[in-house]
Amino acid sequence: MLDVRGLRKAYGDLVAVHEISFSLNAGEVVGLLGPNGAGKTTTVSMIAGLVVPDGGQVLIDGSPLAGDTDPKKQRIGLVPQDLALYDELSALSNLQFFGALYRLSPAVLKTAIDRSLTLVGLADRARDRVGTFSGGMKRRLNLAASLLHDPDILLLDEPTVGVDPQSRNAIFSNLETLKAQGKALLYTTHYMEEVERLADRVVIVDHGRVVAADTLDGLQQYAPTGAGRVSLETIFLALTGRTLRD
Repeated sequence: MLDVRGLRKAYGDLVAVHEISFSLNAGEVVGLLGPNGAGKTTTVSMIAGLVVPDGGQVLIDGSPLAGDTDPKKQRIGLVPQDLALYDELSALSNLQFFGALYRLSPAVLKTAIDRSLTLVGLADRARDRVGTFSGGMKRRLNLAASLLHDPDILLLDEPTVGVDPQSRNAIFSNLETLKAQGKALLYTTHYMEEVERLADRVVIVDHGRVVAADTLDGLQQYAPTGAGRVSLETIFLALTGRTLRD
């Protein structure tokens, strides 16, 4: 459903993303992992159309995206790392605002809001001001906003940062439901256990390049010699090193 081919992005002399390629199928979760500064968020931003690549292509069902006005962009939903919500507005008003940006009709938008709030377990808090929500509730509302236009592809950039275990588990359940509906999910995170639970395949990037891409079982080929079966974190450190990234 999504095909990323040779994406490149440089900021002056700094090459943030260098020839990154991978694919994402319907009903599949791909985990995108990498140290700080590895190029994950830049890659997601290029797929979403927020950053213009210096080279490469993003294709949906084999057809390349062609600028901001390309109607194929409506098939993509983005859950950004930074919360994109207005604290002074209610949850309902936030979703009405974002739905209006997609030019959804009032009837379609009402159905979409009801569906999204029910999925993330916030239907009973629809009229409460977002500023009164916990961090986990805001993260779930952020997810609901990305689903209003019923996208086929969902880009999730560290969607569980700063939430408690209960909220994290609720988000996992939401994503597993979306996967079962045939959505294609690209999931970036620093939490290895999340990828081990959710992902069908894993793409590991470092210094703007793909250093490994395989299933969880397939990644065992990168385990230290003689170590037997190891955790994803051990494989990640073997591929990207133990040097601190700030």
